[in-house]
Amino acid sequence: MKHRMQHNRVDILGTPVSSLTMDELFSDWEVVIQQGQKAQVCITPVNSILAARATARVQTIYKNADYVLCDGVPVKWASEFLGTPIKQRITGLDVLPRIFPFALKNDLSIFLLGASPGVAETLKQVMEAKHPGVQIVGTFVPPFRAVFSQEENEQMIQAINAVKPDILLVSLTAPKQDIWIAENLAKLDTRLAIGIGGAFEVAAGMIKRAPVWMQKAGLEWFYRFLQEPKRMFKRYFVEAPVFIPLIIQQKLSKRSGRL
Repeated sequence: MKHRMQHNRVDILGTPVSSLTMDELFSDWEVVIQQGQKAQVCITPVNSILAARATARVQTIYKNADYVLCDGVPVKWASEFLGTPIKQRITGLDVLPRIFPFALKNDLSIFLLGASPGVAETLKQVMEAKHPGVQIVGTFVPPFRAVFSQEENEQMIQAINAVKPDILLVSLTAPKQDIWIAENLAKLDTRLAIGIGGAFEVAAGMIKRAPVWMQKAGLEWFYRFLQEPKRMFKRYFVEAPVFIPLIIQQKLSKRSGRL
């Protein structure tokens, strides 16, 4: 039976976002794996929360996921504005580098699924050099499309199940990666399935991460936009401005007791 971790969740536009520190998260994961459970981890920036608000299927996935992590300054700000502050912002870029030493320490294997051709393989080489002995047991790059065919899906599942990784890292962008994990987790021979977003390229050293001062100032989004303007324009200049009025509306509804 699927075991759900007990931790506080904060309602952000109908999505229950986990309130955890990074240390609490990793010690929780240790328990999940040791007890032979399965868990789905979603890392949710603003665009995922808006997708969940617009699509019942995505919202159901986030409500059923074991962890829905706060990726993004606006999500953390929203929790504070609503009077229920989330403990820590936990991004895919912060989680990913910690997974490899965590796996090495606990003798766990990792599978890398997704990203552009060559990225997962580069990340594998970088992390094997950085953490000698780390078990990265496979990589697979599916074709770039909105929905995979049944045959493509089966290929992905077979590639993963052939090596039975303890940790499956999925880089297909959110919420697509979260939908894929939710639909296939029961068929996958893995313990921890994590939708990690575009973190593979950064951890592999192919895209630079924002300087620490920009991360702390909440300006990492701007740095990412300058690096990938075409990819990030919609997220930052179309979706993000919609988010703030909706949060204000949620607060007003809460006050008047309509929620």
